[in-house]
Amino acid sequence: MNVEKTMRIIYCDSVLDRKIIDPDYEEEKKSALKAGFDFSLVSYEELTDGNISSTLKYVKAPEKMTPGIYRGWMLTPDQYAVLYKGLLTKNIHLINNPTEYQHCHYLPDSYHKIKAKTPKSIWTTNYDEATIRKLISEFGNSSIIVKDFVKSEKHYWEEACFIPDAADFDQVKSVVGAFLELRGSSLNKGLVFRKFEELEFLTEHSKSGMPLTKEFRIFFAHKKIVKVFDYWDEGEYGDTRPELEEFIDIAREIESNFFTMDIAKKKNGGWIIMELGDGQVAGLPENADKDGFYGSLRDRCVAGSKPEY
Repeated sequence: MNVEKTMRIIYCDSVLDRKIIDPDYEEEKKSALKAGFDFSLVSYEELTDGNISSTLKYVKAPEKMTPGIYRGWMLTPDQYAVLYKGLLTKNIHLINNPTEYQHCHYLPDSYHKIKAKTPKSIWTTNYDEATIRKLISEFGNSSIIVKDFVKSEKHYWEEACFIPDAADFDQVKSVVGAFLELRGSSLNKGLVFRKFEELEFLTEHSKSGMPLTKEFRIFFAHKKIVKVFDYWDEGEYGDTRPELEEFIDIAREIESNFFTMDIAKKKNGGWIIMELGDGQVAGLPENADKDGFYGSLRDRCVAGSKPEY
C-alpha cells in the first residue's frame, strides 16, 4: 500500500463535540482526504491538561506502525513530547520527534543554522533589569523588537513589540513590561531581542494598524519545498517573488522533517529569514490553495525518507 494511503493526519477535535473536527481545520481535512491521507482526532484541551489517555480516546490504532503528521494548535515542547509518545502507543509515528519539534519551534535552538540570514538575536530566561540592560547594550542605538522563544505581540506593535532605540532603557522597560503582561502564562520559555530590519512595505493591517511587509511562508518536507505562500492575506504582492536557492541550501541543514521558513524582502532589496517553525503547528493563510498543499505534501512524503522508529 502506498505511503499516502496509510499516512495519518492528526487534527484537533471540536470543543463542543469530540467526534467532529475543529471547524478551523475542516477545509484542511477535506483537502487531506482528497490527497489520499487518513485522519484522526485528538483533544487539544485534554492534551494541554495532561490527560493523554483521554486525548487519544478516539484515535483508532492501525495494525502496523504508521507515519503521521499533527496539524493542530501550537504546543509547548513538553506537550508535544506527551502527544508524540502517546501516539507511538497507538502505532502512529509523528514526522518530527520531540527534539526535531523544538529545533524549529524555539528560535534559540535553530538560530545557529540561520544566523547568517536572519536579524541578530539575543535571548535570556532572566528578566531582571541588569541582565536585560547588559544584553541589549550589544545593539547600541539600533531599533530592536522583543518576543519570546516562539511568538511576539506584533499586533501591539508600539506598546509591546517595537523599541526604536535600544539605548533608551526606559522605553525598553516599558515595552518589555507590556509584552510580559500580554503574554502572561502563555510566555514561551524566555525573552528574545532581535535587531529590527526595515522591510518592504505591503499595507497596514485592517484591524490593528500594524505595518505589514512583504513576507512569504515556505513549507518544507524532507528538505524539499511543499508550497510557498504569501504570508499575509491583505495587501497586493504584485510581482514580488523570492529567489529561493539560498534558502533551499539552508533548509538542508535544518534538523527537522517538516518545517516552515518565513522570509521577507528588505527595504534595500535583499531577503532575510524571519523565523522557522514546526510545520505541524504553522498556519496556512486563509486564501491558501489547500488542495495543492496537501497534494504536494503527499508527494514529498512519498519521495522523502521514511522515519526511524
